[in-house]
Amino acid sequence: MIRNLVVAAVSAVLGFAGIQMEPSLAQTPATHEHSFGGAQHWAQVFDDPARDEWQKPHQVIQALHLAPNAVVADIGSGTGYFSIRLAHFVPKGRVFGVDIEPDMVKYLAERAKRDGLTNVTAVSGRPDDPRLPAKVDVVMMVDVFHHIADRGRYFRKLWDSLKRGGRVAIIDYKQDSPMGPPARERITPDGVKAELRAAGYALVKEHDFLPNQYFLIFQVAKP
Repeated sequence: MIRNLVVAAVSAVLGFAGIQMEPSLAQTPATHEHSFGGAQHWAQVFDDPARDEWQKPHQVIQALHLAPNAVVADIGSGTGYFSIRLAHFVPKGRVFGVDIEPDMVKYLAERAKRDGLTNVTAVSGRPDDPRLPAKVDVVMMVDVFHHIADRGRYFRKLWDSLKRGGRVAIIDYKQDSPMGPPARERITPDGVKAELRAAGYALVKEHDFLPNQYFLIFQVAKP
């Protein structure tokens, strides 16, 4: 599900600096199978302050209109770029930071403890199952959608992890973004809408303030 997350993040940071990664890098078997240990090192990439300029994390979270007691799942959390910020927006709630890389899960758990954020839980997910320990109000996926293998099955299964009226926020790279995965791996907003519609979701909001990514919010469609 998130096997190229680090590559995408590296590409994003380098792209912002005007440096382009070779498309083949994210396509090679060695890259797909690489274990991205050393989260301390990758935190310098994921949490680079330069990312804030185009990722606009606080504006993104504000757009979710979270209640103080909301339960949020940050699927593909990495080192906690969004998870840590989300925790401050839901002081009476809970944030599940989900990743399939053990070192990332360990890093997030230690980071939350170090920052005194008792409402953050690091979760070890699987490529086909986030393994959420409780139902959530919002699922957030940033630069993750295009990595999920069987998306139809994944999102139908995700129904069971959503509270009544729960939402799924999808943020991923635009076709013309100067950063992110190779163009052939990207999925258009219309493609995401079609796939989620087929999986039983309805689009409820579309934001256009991110320069390099689209931002779509869905809910389970009413029968």
